[in-house]
Amino acid sequence: APDFMPAPHRARPGDAVLVSGLLGQHGMAVMSVREGLAFQAELESDTANLHPLVAALRDAVGDAVRTLRDPTRGGMASALNEVAGVAGVGILLDEAALPLSGPVRAACEMLGFDPLYVANEGLLVALVAEARAEEALKALRAHPLGTHAARIGEVVEDHPGLVAMRTGIGGTRGVDMLPGDQLPRI
Repeated sequence: APDFMPAPHRARPGDAVLVSGLLGQHGMAVMSVREGLAFQAELESDTANLHPLVAALRDAVGDAVRTLRDPTRGGMASALNEVAGVAGVGILLDEAALPLSGPVRAACEMLGFDPLYVANEGLLVALVAEARAEEALKALRAHPLGTHAARIGEVVEDHPGLVAMRTGIGGTRGVDMLPGDQLPRI
């Protein structure tokens, strides 16, 4: 669609923050091999071609997709901080909504990593106009790469340029840019 032009500066308060799958799979797969950790369920990298997911979003909701990002180096936190900074908006994430596999959650806890900063390879984050957010989520989930797609937050007017997260215990914490890489380069 000629009107499909996602860009960071297009993010608007009220937009939904959608992620196409499980967070941290790639980075923690690499770290578990490096650290010699054995998990009952294999940690596998999520390396994937994202074009089919982008096409699914474009075909389903078109220009309602305001921003698309690939949260690779620096993870989800860095990708969203970049958008918040460029668009001059705040982003509020919901910790309980973050899609994490059991092994990634366990590996992060064991090694002291925050999954928001772990590298992803086969994942995209989309900021979508609220009116079309459910439709966009359905389009992602209909594709094999998007079966774990989730709504993880929203764009807000508060704290422009910053990302925050509602924690599981009801508080809010800042989600800053990562000063350097949490994980060594791969």
